[in-house]
Amino acid sequence: MKTLLISFILSLISLTICIAQKIYKATLLLDAKATLGEGSIWHPGEKKLYWIDIDEKTLHTYDPDSKEETHYPLKQKVGTIVPIDTGGVLVALKDGVYAFNMKANIFRFITSPEKDLTENRFNDGKCDPWGRFWVGTIGPRYKAALYRITAPSECTKMLDSITTSNGIVWSSDKTKMFYIDTPTGEVRQYNYDNNTGNISNAQIVVKFPKGIGYPDGMTIDSEGMLWIAHWGGSCVGRWNPVTGNMIAKVEVPALNITSCAFGGKYLDTLYITTAKTGMNEKQLKQFPLSGGVFSVTVDVKGTPANYFNTKHK
Repeated sequence: MKTLLISFILSLISLTICIAQKIYKATLLLDAKATLGEGSIWHPGEKKLYWIDIDEKTLHTYDPDSKEETHYPLKQKVGTIVPIDTGGVLVALKDGVYAFNMKANIFRFITSPEKDLTENRFNDGKCDPWGRFWVGTIGPRYKAALYRITAPSECTKMLDSITTSNGIVWSSDKTKMFYIDTPTGEVRQYNYDNNTGNISNAQIVVKFPKGIGYPDGMTIDSEGMLWIAHWGGSCVGRWNPVTGNMIAKVEVPALNITSCAFGGKYLDTLYITTAKTGMNEKQLKQFPLSGGVFSVTVDVKGTPANYFNTKHK
């Protein structure tokens, strides 16, 4: 009798959580058929969506007003991109970070902190509110790291013993940094000093339970909630870093969700990238739109992306 009562109570709790969650449904924006779509970011100046296909070594842009898509082939796998305040973008390629002038198709080398770790490559990253570029690597277990890069080429290792460096964002008051190392299933919060770029006091604020995938890319909204792509979970979850609960969900008709970014005229459109890499025939049949780019309008606004700061403050 006691076991049945406990089971009933747990079922009610689960039902209450489900009812409390706001559910959105994303629709296909671009049938990109990407192998490993990633790195979505809304360029605040150009009003365009940028994203990458890591395995196909390609940078993509999309203008929602003109519906124009542009593709820039790269010579190496690319982990992430961020806009530069003077124009162009930073691209984290297999052998290092470069400034990329897309109009002239010119790459300018910045730094390569892991040139001797041939099994590693760069993965996700973003700029902090000051304009420093934080970018991590992916590699064998505990062999990767997270770096902080300041113009013109100063590179500092901020975290080590990482496996798959992924989502990273900062709070609007510039006091907290949130970071994901995917295999841990956790989001860690750090105290962040915007003046120095230093971080401290790591705390686990979100822990993914089994059965909902693994945390991948991440963005943050104007209310301080974290929107996290669920690799293997067919959704983007909106997570409260104070309570550790998922309070809303965007259902996506793809299996592996990789990144998300707020954009559009009002910053209330969530753009979502997906991947088809590693999926078997049965999964591809079940999720034929995997590799596409999706979008959904939500009832909260995001925060603008930060530029890489080349002007020393």
